[in-house]
Amino acid sequence: MPDRYIEKILRARVYEVARETPLEEAPRLSQRLGQRVLLKREDLQPTFSFKVRGAYNKLAGLDPERTARGVIAASAGNHAQGVALAASRLGFPVVIVMPRTTPDIKVAAVSALGAEVVLFGDSYDDAQGHARELSAARGLEAIHPFDDDDVIAGQGTIGVELLRQCAGPLDAVFVPVGGGGLIAGIATYLKFLRPEVRVIGVEPEGAACLSAALEAGRPVDLADVDLFADGVAVRRVGDEPFRLLKERLDGVVRVDTDEICGAILDLYQDTRSIAEPAGALAVAGLKKYVAAKDLPSSTLAAVVSGANLNFHRLRHISERVELGEQREAILAVTIPERPGSFRQFCIALGDRSVTEFNYRHMGGREAHVYVGIQLGGKPGEREAVISDLEREGYAVVDLTHNELAKIHTRHLVGGRAPQAGEERVFAFDFPERPGALRSFLDRLSEDLNITLFHYRNHGAAVGRVLAGLQHNAGDAARIRQFLDEVGYSYREETDNPAYRIFLS
Repeated sequence: MPDRYIEKILRARVYEVARETPLEEAPRLSQRLGQRVLLKREDLQPTFSFKVRGAYNKLAGLDPERTARGVIAASAGNHAQGVALAASRLGFPVVIVMPRTTPDIKVAAVSALGAEVVLFGDSYDDAQGHARELSAARGLEAIHPFDDDDVIAGQGTIGVELLRQCAGPLDAVFVPVGGGGLIAGIATYLKFLRPEVRVIGVEPEGAACLSAALEAGRPVDLADVDLFADGVAVRRVGDEPFRLLKERLDGVVRVDTDEICGAILDLYQDTRSIAEPAGALAVAGLKKYVAAKDLPSSTLAAVVSGANLNFHRLRHISERVELGEQREAILAVTIPERPGSFRQFCIALGDRSVTEFNYRHMGGREAHVYVGIQLGGKPGEREAVISDLEREGYAVVDLTHNELAKIHTRHLVGGRAPQAGEERVFAFDFPERPGALRSFLDRLSEDLNITLFHYRNHGAAVGRVLAGLQHNAGDAARIRQFLDEVGYSYREETDNPAYRIFLS
């Protein structure tokens, strides 16, 4: 007997507001990977995200009596825009609860669609909790972003289009995973009609809630969630998506920030469009999957899920692209402190170009330099460069995958402070909202001295801060009290080699 979801997907009311998006060839990426790569362009929806499909299908099926007072949703952006657009088309009052960290571009877009926007908390979980309270207090119908049959069925219409648009061979489909509604809908339809097509989920390393659920055998909460790919930054996969995926999923690929940034560049080169990090997630996973497998020539499709990118995040993304494409290595190299040593170092590099070189004279017989080296993107190339330098007598520390080095140290090289005495260094994740820094400083004891502070706005929901605290006798208890009270996620980086070499 056909799965009940197949009928729900085929009957889904999405095209009154959504459009059938194209399935496009990615010629440059296809040539580079030796595969036929297809892009399902959900970034071309009216709200620049697939979310409008599930939102409209859900709202269109509601009893008008239940929605007389309106609907409510919690979202950091894409689901919010989908619900707001659907509600405006159907004539429902709508309230959207968004974290205070939501980029202005998304808040403005939701307001422009006629929604009442309520900003609350620093995370999606905070906003969701407040939305539940408002729903009960005001009698509003809650619209869940992924753990809902009708939402899942609406997203499943992408699978219908995929099979119609790719009538020939289709070997695998790569789908970004947040709460799981998108991939659950697509996988349910594909596996019913074309069970031979592999369905691969793609998650960020720092928000892999589906991987955690598969390992535990049930949905579980992640302790921490990285918000770089904010469109999929979900702490727990949905119960219904997980039920559907357990028997239909062919694998999960996890990718890091640099790999996501590399995929954003790939999409730009092939489409001249700029995807948000979550929108490029599937392409990043496709590339990693191909690199890890000895695949014959195959047809692979990736869902480009959205393009709601805060423009100012491009600064951060552009800095990380070369690393994501394995075209740059970041190294700490010890060279002699004497005239001509930089020239000798460049000679040792041969034909390779230096992309970044940070140094400050500190006296003594040795100097530590922070250096970026251009690579050709070949596997093992970075390791070969390090080996070549070590054979020339240089001490080398590879910082290519060191977050502290890439976010902070490159901007602080030479910033030693011998007068600071003993120092402990912590990396904090600040909610990107007014007053966050003041809140941090208000909790800092007057007896504790800040010896280092570095922050750079990357247009994300979270700001990255590196702070040094002077650590004299008796300070340990005060530092511990401060860390407990400040309420921000943190990591101690005092023993990080990027700090030890350049800043301590």
